[in-house]
Amino acid sequence: MAMTFRTFVPSVMTLALSAAVPLAALAQGSATITVGDTPLIPRAALFGNPVKAGAQISPDGKWLSWMAPLNGVMNIWVAPASKPEAAKAVTSVTDRPIPGHSWSADSEQVLFVRDNAGDENYRLYGVHVASGKQQDYTPFDKVRVRMVGSSRTRQNELLVGINNRDPRWHDVHLLNLKTGELKLVMRGDGYAGFVADDALQLRMAVRPNAAGGVDYFAIKDGSVADKPLLSTSLEDSGTSPLGYTADGKTLYWMDSRDRDTTAVFAEDTSSGKRTLIAQDPRADLGGTLRHPVSGEVQAYAVNYLRNEWQFLDKRLKADFDWLQQQLGQGEVIVSGRTRADDKWIVVLDGVSKPATTYLYDRKAKTLQTLYVARPELQGAPLVPMQTLEIRARDGLTLPSYLTLPPGADRDGDGRADQRVPLVLLVHGGPWARDRYGYNGDHQWLANRGYAVLAVNFRASTGFGKKFLNAGNKQWGLAMHNDLLDAVDWAVKQGVTSSDKVAIMGGSYGGYAALAGLTFTPTTFACAVDIVGPSNLETLLATIPPYWEAGRKQMYSRMGDPTTEEGRAILRAASPLYKADQIVRPLLIGQGANDPRVKQAESDQIVNAMKAKNIPVTYVLYPDEGHGFAKPSNNIGFNAVTEAFLGKCLGGRVEPMGETQRQSTAQVPHGAEHVQGLVEALKKP
Repeated sequence: MAMTFRTFVPSVMTLALSAAVPLAALAQGSATITVGDTPLIPRAALFGNPVKAGAQISPDGKWLSWMAPLNGVMNIWVAPASKPEAAKAVTSVTDRPIPGHSWSADSEQVLFVRDNAGDENYRLYGVHVASGKQQDYTPFDKVRVRMVGSSRTRQNELLVGINNRDPRWHDVHLLNLKTGELKLVMRGDGYAGFVADDALQLRMAVRPNAAGGVDYFAIKDGSVADKPLLSTSLEDSGTSPLGYTADGKTLYWMDSRDRDTTAVFAEDTSSGKRTLIAQDPRADLGGTLRHPVSGEVQAYAVNYLRNEWQFLDKRLKADFDWLQQQLGQGEVIVSGRTRADDKWIVVLDGVSKPATTYLYDRKAKTLQTLYVARPELQGAPLVPMQTLEIRARDGLTLPSYLTLPPGADRDGDGRADQRVPLVLLVHGGPWARDRYGYNGDHQWLANRGYAVLAVNFRASTGFGKKFLNAGNKQWGLAMHNDLLDAVDWAVKQGVTSSDKVAIMGGSYGGYAALAGLTFTPTTFACAVDIVGPSNLETLLATIPPYWEAGRKQMYSRMGDPTTEEGRAILRAASPLYKADQIVRPLLIGQGANDPRVKQAESDQIVNAMKAKNIPVTYVLYPDEGHGFAKPSNNIGFNAVTEAFLGKCLGGRVEPMGETQRQSTAQVPHGAEHVQGLVEALKKP
């Protein structure tokens, strides 16, 4: 279940009248707040709109584009590459931010998707840069568009999947970007997806199988073969194609069969012969840099604790080495390349500095600063992120990340000098992972006085199939034990004390927060659940229809609700049925339009707690989905969480001010349990 999540929150005990001040030390021998006189970083600086973000360069190199606010909402801006200061907005949405954009292959349009109030029914739009004309290419209600293929040679066309005939399956259509015409290419009944080459010819169909894996079928002359050319089981479900070279003669794969971690292979499409390109025993491979014209793999990423690029192209390595030397410490990220490969969009992630984006001219060897995403954070007291490995009780190694608040690591050795309150920040997915890099949630929590621990528990992706499959049917069991083992590690290492740990997360992380208070009622001082499921049976019964292709795999990894055994597993892992065990404070945030974790998941557990007179605070956003996309809502929920965590753990708090009135927050229950919330919700 790919549950993405936007933003978290934390911190405080009392609301200050102006700037928050550090609180007195907690009980003797317990964790203490260490931030001292460190300036409080405003929530708006961390979670408001960036000045600019997501820069792209057109394939012909003539245009730059990025996301930037227009009347307070993130829109798309375009500028001549030779004159970035002449940027103009080419979209003018007013309700919720455009999530991102890309260029058409002919460099004439910027393409983007939008949904309605977080429902994830995305439509595809295009804006012609020269004329400013905007077109809705998929004008269908309650339909989700999916990209299938683009072409370097058929530059005015795309292959898109549209589920307007049957919401479960995406039929492949050929879209003409000039005329807007959609032509049906192949119906998607029963297929999870399709693989196309650069000529926009469908070459493979992907269908889930009874083993929880997938079958890959060759497509020839528009017909799908009767027998699969490759099949995987649940164990090797991470095996998948990465795409064809431009000439269609090579197909790249990430493949975990006969090995633990996925490796990159190149397959000769005429003979079927495979050549190993790259492998690493520590981490799954899959991220690649490919030549913008030929499509050949030039470099691959190894992301265990940190992302490391390994190069097959010596010239590309020389460029990266030069960029690293010029830009200094941080990860160099190439996010855009021209067709001539003479200009790149380069981002430097400095971890404890706001990201900076550059235009790199490879021939002239020059770097032009385009923007700092959040200039108000320059000079702010941002702190490092530490990488570490934690050993679970059964010996499994858990790659993890620790961020310490200012003053907790005075000698800079990455180890805590004294115990501080800790927030265990659990990632969503659960088939996803935490990563090293700048993280606004870590910086925010640390600035409020908390250590932040992010753990890649079993079932997280990227660390091999044994690690992934060790989480099968372990919701609330071994997956939860990994989190408990991480807390024990933090206590033994002197990072925190056992009575000052909160658990917080979104999506699966929200589930983990609920599990923390129900399965282990006294382990955590409090919990924050954001769009987390409380009942795994109702969760699986209400998944979006277009997840149908992944249903069997979800059942295999969680429990099959069509069998008595599976239902028992799901019930046992559902926090709802142990809601009467909750004895610690709980804050819940939910989007009313969430298509993945329906509002009913939060409603159920809130009602169960109300029936037992157990306190809970429930914040609902009528215009949000799976997480909070609008900055005003994000900041508003963060303000609530700061006050909630401050009372629980004793951290610092920025006053709520107008945050609640500026958001669309509704509090159906429990506003009185968060200090200052009732007053903040009142209309002036």
